Amino acid sequence: MNLLAIDTSSLACSVAVAVGDTVVDRHEEQAREHTRLLLPMIRESLQDAGLETTQLDAIVLGNGPGSFIGMRIAASVAQGLAHGAGINIVPVSSLAAVAAEVLATSEASDVVVTQDAHMNEVYLGAYRRDAAGLPAAIFAERLQPQTAIEELDEAHADQRVAAGFGWQRYPTLLAANEDRIGQRSAVLYPRARWLLPLAREALQAGRDIDPQELVPAYLRSKVAEKPSGAQT
Repeated sequence: MNLLAIDTSSLACSVAVAVGDTVVDRHEEQAREHTRLLLPMIRESLQDAGLETTQLDAIVLGNGPGSFIGMRIAASVAQGLAHGAGINIVPVSSLAAVAAEVLATSEASDVVVTQDAHMNEVYLGAYRRDAAGLPAAIFAERLQPQTAIEELDEAHADQRVAAGFGWQRYPTLLAANEDRIGQRSAVLYPRARWLLPLAREALQAGRDIDPQELVPAYLRSKVAEKPSGAQT
């Protein structure tokens, strides 16, 4: 299966192309550069993989939650490419992609991912390793203030890893959950290559959609926050 995956929901601009089990990817962490970077990264990744857009089976989109502007950029590009190629989009949680990378590179059983939502809040997702080694949501993704995450007990903290930029951005949040988190991961932003295993699972379950049906997972209806070191 040939897949193109993109994610610009955070400071990072990330692209991956899968041809079967072979993955070509590019990942740049440059704030406010997504518009300039994304299309050239897609073009170069497709060239390296030896593919044209007409040979793709689906577009995989990191669908947030995250930066409002970044998500709009990726959604527009994904819709345009999918429409032009006559293929569907597979929306995948950008938070789950961070968890997928952590689970693939560690022995953790649970991963708690946060990204900066501004206004002293984070986008929060918590995941448990399933039988296939992929992240399964423990509860629905949401906005979270800098307080204890009540769903996380202290008994299994040693198997729980914190990942994502939100923990770094808001040390108060980490302090409020220090008894619920055993380790910190260095993974801060979603990488497109880790959208791919989640997308394959979604495709098998028939969760791909027509490009016109795409609804980005903003989580917040009012997007008036100011940037604080990361792209808004």
